Amino acid sequence: MKEAGSRRAVFLDKDGTLVEDLPYNVDPARLRFTPHAVEALRLLQSHGYLLIVATNQPGIALGHFDRAALARLQAGLTRMLADEGITLHGFHACPHAASPDPKRPHCLCRKPAPGLLRQGALAHGADLARSWMVGDILNDVEAGRRAGCRTVLLDVGNETEWLMSPLREPHHRCRDLLEAAHTIVQADQHQPTPNDSDHAATTAA
Repeated sequence: MKEAGSRRAVFLDKDGTLVEDLPYNVDPARLRFTPHAVEALRLLQSHGYLLIVATNQPGIALGHFDRAALARLQAGLTRMLADEGITLHGFHACPHAASPDPKRPHCLCRKPAPGLLRQGALAHGADLARSWMVGDILNDVEAGRRAGCRTVLLDVGNETEWLMSPLREPHHRCRDLLEAAHTIVQADQHQPTPNDSDHAATTAA
């Protein structure tokens, strides 16, 4: 058995990355995987990665649904993946709304903050320096870099605010989750961990 904190994980944004983006949806019957998502997760699972969802869910704070409804959605998503032979190891959601002042966020968990990834790593024994964050917008990339992960942006047209900075520059860009999975596996075969300077820069942010 591997020691706590030693395992590789892939943190996955939910809406627009793992499942189609239906705003404020908490009905499991309406969940639809994005193209090639199931194949991607099977590939990652076969290479030993923990699969952990990290998702902003401001619908709770805004009154669109409650925590119980989100828990039912989580259970439904977990069952759907299990039916495909895939284990979802974790599901970490920020329930807070966006702050009106980006310089003074309400919480430490809403992406682009790294809190969800840190929660997931602690709960599931993942080494953030050996892990990845995959998402469809730059807030996902920034959250991953701030947590010390490597990052993949699914360049599928969902990002509309291309305000770039070193923290918002993805390590890789891919067309879908399956290409991202192949990229992750190949990168780890050639470079098991980020170089020291990159890791130091991201964890210091």
